[in-house]
Amino acid sequence: MATPGVDACAGLVDGPRGVVTSIVDGDTLLLDNGLVVRLIGIQAPHLALGREGLEDWPKSEASKQALADLALNKPVQLKYGGAQTDRYGRSLAQVFVAGETGVWLQQGMLAAGMARVYSFPDNRACLPDLFSAEAKARASKLGIWADPYYTVRRADRPAVFDSLAGHFELVEGRVVKSEKTGGRVYLNFGRYFKEDFTAVIDTRALALFTADRLDPLQLGGALVRVRGWIDLRDGPRVDITHPEQIELLATP
Repeated sequence: MATPGVDACAGLVDGPRGVVTSIVDGDTLLLDNGLVVRLIGIQAPHLALGREGLEDWPKSEASKQALADLALNKPVQLKYGGAQTDRYGRSLAQVFVAGETGVWLQQGMLAAGMARVYSFPDNRACLPDLFSAEAKARASKLGIWADPYYTVRRADRPAVFDSLAGHFELVEGRVVKSEKTGGRVYLNFGRYFKEDFTAVIDTRALALFTADRLDPLQLGGALVRVRGWIDLRDGPRVDITHPEQIELLATP
């Protein structure tokens, strides 16, 4: 029987099968064949796991338990839609519980509000379906979306970012100006680039926009949501490495 997840992600490449023997955190699990699997396409609240200088994010234990409820001791099928391993040797896969229920773990975690969409330029499969699941949970304030730590930030309030350097954030606002300088496109959300929020699209990312027939220079005046890691160089900013980091909410 075809599963909803598989249908939604047609074109993925079959990977190994295994039984989930352990849950590391809300987006990482271990299989009985020895594989460590990172659920690509989502980011669950981080657990410090004893690593020096790191702290547990809010809801991290709840997220780990949510993944355990979905997958622990169950047979799963890995499917690949991009780079298959990371620098740590983990498998980067969309993961489906085998059997008639056809649970897609990434979609299940997002639908429960226990993770956010988190994509990479070399792993962009299934994202429309993942964004849809996240949006429904966010609108219903499920899981992490009821916690202020995960609030979608307003781009027109740049002072809030002073304490968010190094945080992964979702930021919404209207692009005041879109301009290209030195091979990069800058989406400015205010008039003072050294104080106001900015999304910066680098040269390699622009090639992906071009391949997808998208022109970020047309985003001036648009209402958008961007997601990424906050940097405070020349004011608060997010570096954009691929188009899916920018969601168009309303045209100019």
